[in-house]
Amino acid sequence: MDLFKDIAGYGHEQVVFCHEPACGYFGIIAIHDTTLGPALGGTRFWQYDSTDAAITDALRLARGMTYKAAVAGLSLGGGKSVIIGDNKRTDREAIFRAHGRFVESLGGRYITAEDVGTSPADMEFVHYETNHVAGLTGLSGDPSPVTAHGVYVGIKATARAKWGSDVLTGKTVLVQGCGHVGQYLCSYLRAEDVKLIVSDVDEAKVKQVVAATGATAVAPDRIYDQQADIYAPCALGATINDDTLQRLKVAIVAGGANNQLAERRHGDALAAQGILYAPDFVINGGGLINVYGEIHGWTAERSKKKAGEIYDTLLRIYDLAAAEKIPSYLAADRLAEERLLKVGGMRPMWMPG
Repeated sequence: MDLFKDIAGYGHEQVVFCHEPACGYFGIIAIHDTTLGPALGGTRFWQYDSTDAAITDALRLARGMTYKAAVAGLSLGGGKSVIIGDNKRTDREAIFRAHGRFVESLGGRYITAEDVGTSPADMEFVHYETNHVAGLTGLSGDPSPVTAHGVYVGIKATARAKWGSDVLTGKTVLVQGCGHVGQYLCSYLRAEDVKLIVSDVDEAKVKQVVAATGATAVAPDRIYDQQADIYAPCALGATINDDTLQRLKVAIVAGGANNQLAERRHGDALAAQGILYAPDFVINGGGLINVYGEIHGWTAERSKKKAGEIYDTLLRIYDLAAAEKIPSYLAADRLAEERLLKVGGMRPMWMPG
């Protein structure tokens, strides 16, 4: 890959490559945009197929965080970290302390938190080396409950835009991914008497959700072939692609995963097929809101209430998409870019020294 071309294409400010040989730590920190405030984004720990794949993931995720913060109305920029390796390794202190040192070296331009493959306990190790970390045990901790609440209200808003009512009773929802967000989301949906069909590569997680909600389990690759009303991707990204678009039998795509579109053209394809797409960086913004609330000392209830605003934000996006005759993902981009442009274009003021 041509790294500088990709950085320019995505509009990143800075990408840092990190290595600590003592513990085999290899990390990438991507800072996309700090127009609205310091870049905030979680640390993902994953066994990537290649270094190029890790870089691409970091760049895409960081850009998504910029747009997520902008649409949510937060004073934050966008960033992301990835650590390359086996996220099931048990000797974690040195890995995350090394990561914390590199975060600290950025002087507050970047704030990290947990993400896929990491936990509040890992963030405690990061905290040994830097104060620029959130999602700590005893504070906001696991952002999944707030993320899931935002996804749930986002699904209801999307149902309202598609069918004229946000009542989900009797609908069938495909939930791909039974991790923390997927589990909490299934609980919300089950309470509304939704028929759930779930899948995950981790059979133990699937069994937990089935036992708790009465969901029907299917093999991971068969989730796309089920007849349903809504597909809620809550695992890794790029599950809307050339293959799955031919197999999905749903009216709505709305879930908690990041980077759900393998390519932007797949957002156009969803619109062409009459499938209403809830832009991922909007509907899954609850996790970022949760971390922002921790930084500013919000109560858990205030963070959850702020995540509830995702409902109205999505309705604005769908209205804009309809008025401009553009796909919903483009309407979401416009909303984010409008705020970045307005704030970034503010004239500087003289301040007394």
